[in-house]
Amino acid sequence: MNILVVEDEPLITSFLQRGLSAEGHVVTTADRGDAALDVFSRSHPEVVVLDIMLPGIDGFDVLAAIRAADPAVPVIMLTARGEIADRVKGLDLGATDYLIKPFALTELSARIRAHTRDGRRARVADRIEAGGLVLDLLAREVHSDGAEIALSAREFALLAYLMRHPGQVLSREQILNGVWGYTFDPRSNLVDVYIGYVRRKLGPGGAAIETVRGMGYRLRRARAA
Repeated sequence: MNILVVEDEPLITSFLQRGLSAEGHVVTTADRGDAALDVFSRSHPEVVVLDIMLPGIDGFDVLAAIRAADPAVPVIMLTARGEIADRVKGLDLGATDYLIKPFALTELSARIRAHTRDGRRARVADRIEAGGLVLDLLAREVHSDGAEIALSAREFALLAYLMRHPGQVLSREQILNGVWGYTFDPRSNLVDVYIGYVRRKLGPGGAAIETVRGMGYRLRRARAA
């Protein structure tokens, strides 16, 4: 999917570009409102992720111009401005969704999927099978050998992130960024703690989550017999 990210903070832009690209999307970026409109007119993105506080033209004006050109393209506002008045203004101008910073990539990705859902592609995207586990993103359910496993929202997001990258070694920093967002200290042991939680809840299925010493974690593609 072709996604336009309009954001003037280099750290957040880099985070989004790396994270969304890793999920298979083609990501184009712009760091000014006027530049965003130029890129939009040339690239015709399928989704726009749009900050409000931008140099040049602000995000509200960019949104209004995008809506005048294309009433249907999903536009997700991603901003630190979480006041009700700002959210109402954005939605009244035609924003499809409104997400407040700080944010987790998994939530943004879920919102992108929700707003681009269409038939067969949606059914494939909403169900992940890996490591002997089945995860339903719409029902928010995980099954192992037919038995449902109860996970917290964060545990579910962690498992979903691992299952989207089966067989791939993921560093603690990658997991932290993908599940908790870019604002967390990469030296935190949060990832290790939650991996432990998920393993215990999965029971025998938790063995599919392997520790790769000195590198991170990996979900096996298929559970060992």
